[in-house]
Amino acid sequence: MSEPNQAVLEFLLTRRSRPAKTLRAPVPDRAALRTILTAAARVPDHGKLEPWRFVVLEKPALARLARLAETRGEALGLDPDRIAKGVAQLADADLAVAVIHVPRTTEKVPEIEQILSAGAVCLSLVNAGLAAGWGACWLTGWHMHDAQFARDGLGLKPGEWVAGLIHIGSETATPPDRPRPDLDAITEWMPE
Repeated sequence: MSEPNQAVLEFLLTRRSRPAKTLRAPVPDRAALRTILTAAARVPDHGKLEPWRFVVLEKPALARLARLAETRGEALGLDPDRIAKGVAQLADADLAVAVIHVPRTTEKVPEIEQILSAGAVCLSLVNAGLAAGWGACWLTGWHMHDAQFARDGLGLKPGEWVAGLIHIGSETATPPDRPRPDLDAITEWMPE
């Protein structure tokens, strides 16, 4: 067994996402964000396929996407409150990173493993942002799951989709921690 890294273990035992609506400027600059993205990309990736990519959304891009979300939500006939929530998520943000699932054609790596790798990138991106001292959360929303919005707004190619929208910024408030799972209720031990 290697020497335990207590600081990392303590971080993982106490980590918690911060609500996107509590994150504001300043945000990481490109150099700081590059370090966070580098850490996020160090996830399990069977076959070294990199079945994901990043789209960094700075304030002007987020404002453009907010306008597109409003137009697209109206075209879909969504409830005005639902549209407004999606628009605000983008309009009020100062920085977000879209993690794009990029499916790779291979017989060696099942699609589900590629999808799970993209999900691992999302969590690693949140954790890297938090570890770097920023507030971060994974909050995607209806607009990111709409194929036309993702294609028109993010330039997604056929077959690609948004695995997660990760907001990163300075914390303005820390809400109380939420209840955590009862480990005994979700764990089964199989000694044989």
